[in-house]
Amino acid sequence: MGRETGGKCKQCRREGEKLFLKGERCYTRSCGVTRKSKPPGEGPKRRRPRRSQYQLHLRAKQKARRIYGIRERQFRNYLAMAKRKKGVTGEALLTLLERRMDNMVYRAGLASSRQQARQMITHGHFELNGRATNVPSVLLREGDLVAVKEGRRERVKAIVEAAVDRDAPAWLERNVDTMRFQVLAMPNVELTGQNIEANLIVEFYSR
Repeated sequence: MGRETGGKCKQCRREGEKLFLKGERCYTRSCGVTRKSKPPGEGPKRRRPRRSQYQLHLRAKQKARRIYGIRERQFRNYLAMAKRKKGVTGEALLTLLERRMDNMVYRAGLASSRQQARQMITHGHFELNGRATNVPSVLLREGDLVAVKEGRRERVKAIVEAAVDRDAPAWLERNVDTMRFQVLAMPNVELTGQNIEANLIVEFYSR
């Protein structure tokens, strides 16, 4: 299964909540979830049918994929990596997803959405530990330092200024003036603010 190509607002409406896929628009009245509460393609109904167990598991998986912008094959690979780690598989999966560089750039407030962060990275605007990188899926570790290249700061200044009002999580130390951040610790999945039922995702792939 390839990357989602449909409208971002439709993806949020399908999951029944904001996934913050369109950056600043998600915080305004123009947000698709605010304007239309029903899932796309559904007409008026007197009573919604009860969801089956399969639907609950599928929606949990699709929601996580859409939030982080992960393809199906990539998602399966992350789950396989999580199963090899000690502890709860679901928590290990979410930690891996949070460690992606595009997610960390978004979390640090240097981009208004994960998609924008991914685009900025692939265009070569960032460096990791002083070395250029254009791979959004790099898994960051404790102590890693990510910064906008000095020669690219004027190009992305407007983007950073538009997203900087969002607070950075406790595991990141951000310096807005130099457009850089450092990973202080591994992400705490309980403080991500994402309502993802990781146990349902693991059960989905265990069928």
